[in-house]
Amino acid sequence: MREPVADTLEISSAAKEEQYVHAVYNEIATHFSDTRFKPWPVIERYLLALPTGSLGADIGCGNGKYLGVRTGDIFMMGTDRSSSLVEICRSRNHECLISDGLDLPYRNGCFDFAISIAVIHHFSTKERRMDAVRELLRIVRTGGTVLVFVWALEQKGRRKFDENTQDVLVPWAKPNGDVYQRYYHLFRDGELSSLFSEIGGCEIEEAGYDRDNWFVIARKL
Repeated sequence: MREPVADTLEISSAAKEEQYVHAVYNEIATHFSDTRFKPWPVIERYLLALPTGSLGADIGCGNGKYLGVRTGDIFMMGTDRSSSLVEICRSRNHECLISDGLDLPYRNGCFDFAISIAVIHHFSTKERRMDAVRELLRIVRTGGTVLVFVWALEQKGRRKFDENTQDVLVPWAKPNGDVYQRYYHLFRDGELSSLFSEIGGCEIEEAGYDRDNWFVIARKL
């Protein structure tokens, strides 16, 4: 059952994310990682099309699934807010560090590309979601690209959501029976593209729907 986030939850946005995102992923990291192993086609296509020698970042890299898609002729660095997931990445010999997506430890324009897969929907206000997109654009060079995936409100798979409720708690059940609630902001059709348009400084090269997610590929101007 997907529960709406109660309006009476009188905690700050950062505290909400700490309770329903950061703490949860630290607890479920191993089980979560075991379910994340096959690259999604749109993301794999994007990574395989990058020029040889490209330098990129995976922001919110999880277990590092995409850090290993293409090795040898491009270089990727990963960040994640979950120390447990970063440990899993490092155990797989990926370059990864703990970092908040709203304050990345990289200089302006230092990457050719950046990806953020199933991350920005965990930020609990529009302003914080916009700030997360701004950080992605900040760290790529002029002419570089950004790929973002977020959960869609309009799900076609097994998950079903109330079309009138975009902010929800989604359960994760571990094999031992423990259940953890994860916060999501479910994006409506066009909402992710609108975030990029409002921020400006980029042009959307591709936008679409894939595997119950909305995605955008944008080029920094």
